[in-house]
Amino acid sequence: MGMDNLSPEGTPLASGPLTRAVLEIDEYASGLGWDQPARLFALVDTERLRTEEPGLAGQLGLDQQPDGDRGTSFTPVEQDEIPADAPLDEFLGTIAWPEAVDGCAVTVERLMLPPSAEAAVPEDLDDDQLARWVAEHPERSEVRMTVAVLRGGERESALRLREKDSPTEVLTGADLVPGLAEALAATFEE
Repeated sequence: MGMDNLSPEGTPLASGPLTRAVLEIDEYASGLGWDQPARLFALVDTERLRTEEPGLAGQLGLDQQPDGDRGTSFTPVEQDEIPADAPLDEFLGTIAWPEAVDGCAVTVERLMLPPSAEAAVPEDLDDDQLARWVAEHPERSEVRMTVAVLRGGERESALRLREKDSPTEVLTGADLVPGLAEALAATFEE
């Protein structure tokens, strides 16, 4: 692959602000390592954050960016920890974002099976038994999913497999994790 289509930071120029935010969160989560709890982020327009919350923008290092980089971009702001004992979709159902928040994102780890293995899942397992069965399956793969939605409905997601843990192997797409994207989108509904 030639380097022609890469910007100086190494991200494809074609990627939009939401894709860049998702990849930034994926990179941040990657730095924390695996076996992490789910994390929730508010996405805030970077320029608005600089104007309205200069103190916070300074803490996040946003006042260091040269003026040339100031197209539309979103700054992920990590929220308080998601309670480990609450199912993620139930927890998301309790959230109401303030006006200043343009979008939100969550990063969560899951175990996935290839379609060939899914056909062999024993029936009549409860959730705990199913989780244990998947966790012990030799073909399982661990995946980190980062899913983001904007108030206007735009969505993006990134998947990173534990066995292919490198930035060049991250898969992105709007509809990779539709259920989680729906749950996030619902946090913006009145």
